[in-house]
Amino acid sequence: MNTEELEILEHIYRKGYHSQREISKCTGYSLGKVNQSLRKLREEGYLTNDIRFTNHCKRLMEHNRSDNAIILAAGFGMRMTPLNQEVPKGLLEVRGEILIERIIEQLVRAGIHKITVVVGFLKESYEYLIDKYGVDLAVNMEYVSKNNLHSLSCVREQIENTYIIPCDIYCAENPFSSQEFYSWYMVTDEKKISSDVKLNKKRELIRIKKEECGNDMLGISYINQKDSMWIREKLQEYSQNPAYDDLFWEETLYRNGKMIVGARKVSARDFFEINTLEQLREADESSVSLKSDVLTLIADVFHAEEQDIRNIKILKKGMTNRSFQFEFNHSKYIMRIPGPGTEKLIDRKKEYEVYQAIKDTGICDDVYYINPENGYKITGYLDNAKVCDDHDWTMVEKCMSVLREFHNKNLKVHHTFDLYEHIEMYEKFWEGNSCFGDYEETKKSVLALKPFVEKQEKKWTLTHIDANADNFLIWKNENDREEIKLIDWEYAGMQDAHLDVAMFAIYSMYQREEVDRLIDCYFEGECPADTRLKIYSYIALGGLLWSNWCEYKRQQGQEFGEYSIRQYRYAKEYSRMVQKELKKREVCKSETEKKN
Repeated sequence: MNTEELEILEHIYRKGYHSQREISKCTGYSLGKVNQSLRKLREEGYLTNDIRFTNHCKRLMEHNRSDNAIILAAGFGMRMTPLNQEVPKGLLEVRGEILIERIIEQLVRAGIHKITVVVGFLKESYEYLIDKYGVDLAVNMEYVSKNNLHSLSCVREQIENTYIIPCDIYCAENPFSSQEFYSWYMVTDEKKISSDVKLNKKRELIRIKKEECGNDMLGISYINQKDSMWIREKLQEYSQNPAYDDLFWEETLYRNGKMIVGARKVSARDFFEINTLEQLREADESSVSLKSDVLTLIADVFHAEEQDIRNIKILKKGMTNRSFQFEFNHSKYIMRIPGPGTEKLIDRKKEYEVYQAIKDTGICDDVYYINPENGYKITGYLDNAKVCDDHDWTMVEKCMSVLREFHNKNLKVHHTFDLYEHIEMYEKFWEGNSCFGDYEETKKSVLALKPFVEKQEKKWTLTHIDANADNFLIWKNENDREEIKLIDWEYAGMQDAHLDVAMFAIYSMYQREEVDRLIDCYFEGECPADTRLKIYSYIALGGLLWSNWCEYKRQQGQEFGEYSIRQYRYAKEYSRMVQKELKKREVCKSETEKKN
């Protein structure tokens, strides 16, 4: 039986049979197609001559009877920034109702009582649903680093005659029923460039090219018993493959370029996602969820109305913070919101002092607001800026020149960034031992460099500490002149300026010859041998520092891939290198003394 015939059976079940013309109007099929499908359904024993369901059809219905629902609510809802800082997107209010509560109530009215909500971000906020509606909660512990394919995989064994539903959908009409006839995926009649599929003439959902427009994908689906095995197998396979970490669960629906399920096409006027602040405003400008402390703060800073803050776009998540871009009065800005756990890592009062020290130097982006208590910060957005390409040595040389000039200003603050204290501090934050088996040996080797480092001459000044390539922004000013800004001063404090050179090197994951080339850029080819060896020592110390930092963040659910391993390798390899060189010097000195 094809999708057309199944849709016609479903129409008769829901609305009864009145005429072929009425079926044609509701389904969109031509009268000829309706007539042909009805004839085939009678021939195959699904309908009687007077258009009633046969026992054969009733057995089909029994196999497809709706059994349960899974609501996916684990993600950050990053496109809902800044609202997602205060409430998960499933709990947003639209037209007087909480999104996820409306979905649950629609399911219950359709006779679906077995409901599982997969949670992650702000998971405790959903706990009340257990008592109010009798739902089950399943927790996706990997919601930080993986997409909703992994949320669905957590409960894949439940998939059989199941509705799969995102938590951020508003359905003006109830799309659920106690009886379904086939597996389907819901799309709207609206075309979007962000879609992956489109309806072809056969009413199939097929993949499209990236530059094409497709039907807006809503994420609601029904998976019957027959198709559930395919979905469960694909979820298990894909969830074990890191290549699928960023993908949506819909990836499991494809076979040979098209979805294995039918299409359920609905009107975009009645079914829509609430994915962004703008979409929420459009759906319900009086929603209480629009009352955001973050939006109120921005409005106060710029003496504006909240509705004048527009075009909010999430920026790539940093290692420490979550940031978003917004527009006000035709200018663009960036709002920084510190990520979870950063209060342990960064003293915001010290950061505030640093920004006061550098505010008149022109070294950083324009700061319009910074709160020394919670770390919220608003800066100007540099249009068409690009970060330093750490393998473009012309660009690197310019950045080192800017860094050297900044160091030569000899700015002062009242606090120091103590490398050794921070290494110990991050280690104390761990829950248990290091993931590296030889950590204690490596740490001993690195800290053995301290006496040598302490004896070396230092340029003691305000130092960035996190002077990596991504924090150098290159842009053209209003006079079309190139400028370089150094941003993100969270870790800055008094230190040896040469530590910044080491930090640039290890963040760029340079090999030895690239490290030496970087040092030559900063010192313009005149770096003393002892200073070079001191920078090698800083590379070892910095490697251990950031490796310990990564270990703490990993235990909080953030992974940094190769970066954390490479930092640990810097700690091991450069500590050995420096000790080997120091031992060589001692041997040479001893031999010289013997000769004399």
